[in-house]
Amino acid sequence: MPYLHDMSTPPQQPPSAPRQPGPDPQDTLAAQQPPTPAQPSSAQAQPSSAQAPPPAVPPQPTAYPYPNPQSPLPQHPYPQPAPPEQANPYAVPPGHGYPPPAAPPATGPRTAGRAVLWAVVGAVVASAGWAAGLFLTGGFGTGADLRGYRAPANLCAGSDYSSFKDEYPVDDSAPTKNAMKDPVLDESYCSLSLKKTGSGYGDAYLSLQLDLHRRTDPAPEFTATWKNYGDSHTDYDVTPVRGIGDEAYLVTQDTSNGSTTSGSRYATLAVRDGWMTFTMYYSAYFSSYDSDTDPPSLDDVTGWLKTDTKSTLEQLKA
Repeated sequence: MPYLHDMSTPPQQPPSAPRQPGPDPQDTLAAQQPPTPAQPSSAQAQPSSAQAPPPAVPPQPTAYPYPNPQSPLPQHPYPQPAPPEQANPYAVPPGHGYPPPAAPPATGPRTAGRAVLWAVVGAVVASAGWAAGLFLTGGFGTGADLRGYRAPANLCAGSDYSSFKDEYPVDDSAPTKNAMKDPVLDESYCSLSLKKTGSGYGDAYLSLQLDLHRRTDPAPEFTATWKNYGDSHTDYDVTPVRGIGDEAYLVTQDTSNGSTTSGSRYATLAVRDGWMTFTMYYSAYFSSYDSDTDPPSLDDVTGWLKTDTKSTLEQLKA
C-alpha cells in the first residue's frame, strides 16, 4: 500500500532554504568609503578573444605639480650611466711641476696672539718712521736751523741800507712793506724808491726779502736757483760770494753800455744762512727823460749790497 510504504520509509527532512549571504565586514568598510565610478559590465569588461585590447587611457592632467605619490616612479628601459664628476676649474693639473697647495694655517689662540703681535710691531715701526721723517723735515718745530733770525713785521724799518744814502739821500715816504707768519714759512718784504736830491720820483729801486723756512731745508733749491741763474736767464752774470752766510751769490746785469739815456742796471745779492734766505736787489732804468745823468756804477752798487746785507742780517738776529 502506498501508505505503508510511506510509513516504513523514514521521513525526509524538507530541504532547507538556501542561506542568504550576510553582510561581509569588508563590504561594510567599502560601503563607508565614497562610491567609485561604475565599472563596465562583465560583458564589456571581458572582451572576446577575437577583439584587440583597448588602448591605455593616458594620464589625466592635474594641477598638482608633482607625480602621484601612489604611482610608481618611471623606470628607464636601459640602465643610465652615472653623471661624470665635474672637475675643479681652479685645480692645478698634475704633472706640471707645481707643488701641491699648502695646507691652510692653523688657527687657535697662539696663532691669533702671533698675528696681534706682528700687527703691534708693524704699527710701532710705522710710527717710528713717521716720527723720524717729521724730525728730519722739521715737523716737530725743533729741526729748523734758523740761526736766531726773526722776520719783522716792518722789514724796511729793520734793515740797513745806509750805504745808498750818499747817492740817494731822499727817503721814501711810503715804502711798500708786508709780512707773513705761518708754521711752515715766515716772510718779510720791503720795497722802496731811491731818490737823488731834486728828483720828483725814484731814480732807482731797492727791495729786500727775508724767509724763514720752518719745515724744509732750503739749501738744495737755493743753490739750484741762484747758482744756475745765468742758465735760466739771458745775459746775467753769477758770482759766488764768500764770507756772508753759508753760501751767497751775486747776480748782475748791465744793458746800458755806458749810456745814461737807455738800458738798465741790475744787481742782486742772495744769501742762505742755515734755513734762512735773504735777498737784496737793486735796479735802475735809464731814459732820456731821467734827471739823473750820473748814475752809480755797477761795481759801486755791488759793494753797497754786500756791506748793507751783512749789517742787515746782524740786525735781524734775535
